[in-house]
Amino acid sequence: MLTKDEIRIRDPFILTDHDSRNYYLYGTTDANVWEGQATGFDAYKSRDLVNWEGPFPVFRTDLYFWANQHYWAPEVYFYHDQYYMFASFKGEGKCRGTQILVSDHPLGPFSPLSEHPITPSHWECLDGTLFIDSNEEPWIIFCHEWLQVQDGEICAQRLSPDFQSTVGEPYFLFKASSANWVVPVRGETEYITDGPFLYQDQKGRLQMLWSSRSPKGYAVGIAISESGDIRGPWVQETESLLDEDGGHAMLFRTFNNELKLAIHSPNRSPNERPVFLSVSEKDGKLVVEK
Repeated sequence: MLTKDEIRIRDPFILTDHDSRNYYLYGTTDANVWEGQATGFDAYKSRDLVNWEGPFPVFRTDLYFWANQHYWAPEVYFYHDQYYMFASFKGEGKCRGTQILVSDHPLGPFSPLSEHPITPSHWECLDGTLFIDSNEEPWIIFCHEWLQVQDGEICAQRLSPDFQSTVGEPYFLFKASSANWVVPVRGETEYITDGPFLYQDQKGRLQMLWSSRSPKGYAVGIAISESGDIRGPWVQETESLLDEDGGHAMLFRTFNNELKLAIHSPNRSPNERPVFLSVSEKDGKLVVEK
């Protein structure tokens, strides 16, 4: 068994599996996440969020897979009796994109649903996340990367019910610079968007957690859809939720119905560790209990 302080991971994502009463932890787990040949994704399981079994290899590349580097930020969802993984990949001479993989078990093995990413092939994209709207229609929410568009964007696109294709064109939701707390990552006009995650608050409003750079470092902010629909319009909270050394956040509920925020911290390789922070909601506003 490992404690969470012994697990090096970036972009942690928790799947709460009520049937097995296990928490499953996924994330960016390659030893060198920034360069060289990628290997795959490992996962861990726990009953208490403190002691963890693993690592379990849930995805490994092969000679036929299109991507060979930058295996980042897997998220796993149980949907229509199967487990779906949304993860970012990069191939030599190909745009980065989110691929959807599938398995019958939360510990895999996960296999690609198709031969190509679900995000637009000519866009540099990352950090796709799943959203199911009020009509039970699935969407992918993802980042159009700053490396291509300078002022990073977050976009949404409808998915087919089997997740194998998209429906219609992507919707632009907002730019990174629309938030007051964001500063450029380079120069004066280059801003990052990272790690979107959707949450419906107690008032029924649709909120989005997302990450960028604040004056203090890697940070998490919140945008709120004025219409309650994924297409917005989206209004940014004036202040960030976390303003230093803790990005790529997601929310989950424990088996005791406690709301938790998962991040990695510190944001320095190879010291990244999963961190689970208690969160309360006060009049529709999320508050991290530090």
